[in-house]
Amino acid sequence: MTQALKGVRILDFTHVQSGPTCTQLLAWFGADVIKVERPGVGDITRGQLQDIPNVDSLYFTMLNHNKRSITLDTKNPKGKEVLTALMKQCDVLVENFGPGVLDRMGFPFEKIQEINPKMIVASIKGFGPGPYEDCKVYENVAQCTGGAASTTGFRDGLPLVTGAQIGDSGTGLHLALGIVTALYQRTQTGKGQKVTAAMQDGVLNLSRVKMRDQQRLAHGPLKEYSQFGEGVPFGDAVPRAGNDSGGGQPGRILKCKGWEQDPNAYIYFITQAPVWEKICDVIGEPGWKTDPNYAKPAVRLPRLNEIFARIEQWTMTKTKFEAMEILNKDDIPCGPILSMKEIAEDKSLYATGTMVKVDHPERGEYLSVGNPIKLSDSPTKVERSPLLGEHTDEILKQVLGFSDHQVAEIHDSGALDPPRKVAAE
Repeated sequence: MTQALKGVRILDFTHVQSGPTCTQLLAWFGADVIKVERPGVGDITRGQLQDIPNVDSLYFTMLNHNKRSITLDTKNPKGKEVLTALMKQCDVLVENFGPGVLDRMGFPFEKIQEINPKMIVASIKGFGPGPYEDCKVYENVAQCTGGAASTTGFRDGLPLVTGAQIGDSGTGLHLALGIVTALYQRTQTGKGQKVTAAMQDGVLNLSRVKMRDQQRLAHGPLKEYSQFGEGVPFGDAVPRAGNDSGGGQPGRILKCKGWEQDPNAYIYFITQAPVWEKICDVIGEPGWKTDPNYAKPAVRLPRLNEIFARIEQWTMTKTKFEAMEILNKDDIPCGPILSMKEIAEDKSLYATGTMVKVDHPERGEYLSVGNPIKLSDSPTKVERSPLLGEHTDEILKQVLGFSDHQVAEIHDSGALDPPRKVAAE
């Protein structure tokens, strides 16, 4: 077996989260990802949220597996020569700089195409073309401008952002698909192209069911939302719906045994119509199966608060795992609220490679999330993130074919080292 992207070389100009998510995924599939970093500094996340002094942070290590690192001062003339040589040897350049940064470096798309007509230039931006395209965007900004925050939270509360990084990592996943698609098209055309993914667009794509509901509002109330059953009028925009299910079947998060002490002793429970009779039996309300006030979905809508309160009486007598085991026997949709601690200790996730343990020469062993996408003929082996500039000489010699003398010249030029501070006279 070989890895799916073996032979593809990526020039990685990404930093923080969105871009590194993309290039890490490509590296997991076998691409040779060469991460270009500023001498002496590197990706800013190396030093952010450090839990161990003077050691690359988990923020960095968990987003940069399976990559090689080269330090390069792209303002240095010799550094520009090295960068140009790398462009000739790579298939894809990935960047998540602010708008116009590549142009100011002296490498607009047209120049890159002259250097390597097959080069795919992939970019993550905050917004697409329009009034906001020059604005800086971070995770929570993307969630807010992409429609996620306005539809997350409870009706009488503030808009909320989600803990899932749908703006950064979500857009990185979108860009990775765009890159693989462009690589496939290149096999037909022989030409490179631009690939862009805007964070606002990525969040909106992940929030598409809410855009579905926005259009449904024009034809009447959203009956699966709790506020319909409570008789609360709808406005002209999709409201926040708490923990209601987004799939048309009423769902809620309910307390389980131990909720008084454990903030995650809860279960998500969906009153799916096909298993309604089984739900009635499980919670001890067999009469509801034929009662005209409960038997059909439409008549249950005004009584959802009462129904879920009764179900919660039952779930509070069980741990979330006991409830899940009982409910799954009858195919009743549910899911325990798993804490990060519980996920980190779930042996089954390590067996599938979804969670992995990684050895690092400076930090020791740490846990990380593995490749979420499994290919039967392209297994993923998660390797540690690179130390800053760890592979500089290796890349100069193996990828660019430079001699020891040429490498020494590049070192002497200062292109690979932090700029020297000139002492004040």
